[in-house]
Amino acid sequence: MKRVFISGAAAGIGLATARQFAAAGYAVGIGDINADALAQATADIGPSSQGFALDVREPQQWQAALQAFCGEGGTLDVLINNAGILYAGRVEQIPFEQHARLIDINTKGIVAGSQAALPYLRRSASARVLNLCSASAIYGQPSIASYSASKFFVRGWTEALNIEWADYGIKVCSVWPIFVATRMVADAPDMKAASKMGVSLKPEDVAAALFKLAQQRKPPVHTPVGMQTHIFQSFVGVAPTALVRRIVAYLADYRG
Repeated sequence: MKRVFISGAAAGIGLATARQFAAAGYAVGIGDINADALAQATADIGPSSQGFALDVREPQQWQAALQAFCGEGGTLDVLINNAGILYAGRVEQIPFEQHARLIDINTKGIVAGSQAALPYLRRSASARVLNLCSASAIYGQPSIASYSASKFFVRGWTEALNIEWADYGIKVCSVWPIFVATRMVADAPDMKAASKMGVSLKPEDVAAALFKLAQQRKPPVHTPVGMQTHIFQSFVGVAPTALVRRIVAYLADYRG
């Protein structure tokens, strides 16, 4: 039986992804810091899932969870670095401690998870590391500056490891959704761009993209999810920077 481990999988995109892989016959490891949500998620998915208390910032917790899930000398076929948080608002209105917490979770978590999973991934014949990136890594987004910056980190980390870990036969990829109907987006009313553009993606849309990448023999490094992301990525690729800046500012209700 193939194995997938997903961080931040007790809700939202992570939970939808856990359900997708479980339905396809995978053994699913669910890591999350929310104990109550974790217990509910594993109960809902059933015996193919195992839950693990996981603060993604802590390498020792990653190591313990993966050893318990994969077993001594075991394999891991897919690692999905999904855990992340978001604070919205002007940079000066968000306390430094919140910026720092976001950066720790969204960047240190992916480093700790990748390093801890490597020994198990190397034993798989077709290992994948799939990272949750974002359309906010295409051009820096006002109102979610630290979140956007953290996703630029995910983009760079993915591209670098895609090259480094090719030596081990491990394919490292990312998905780039825009606004997804999750609690994280719903709890961020200061994201004016979401109100103007609308929230057209569901967690299941992102889960489907992740599952497809896990099955592809030659997956792309980055996969935009949703028509809005495709359009934005194409536009930024050809439009003058001044025009891109002006439109991004308009969507976020800034004068620019």
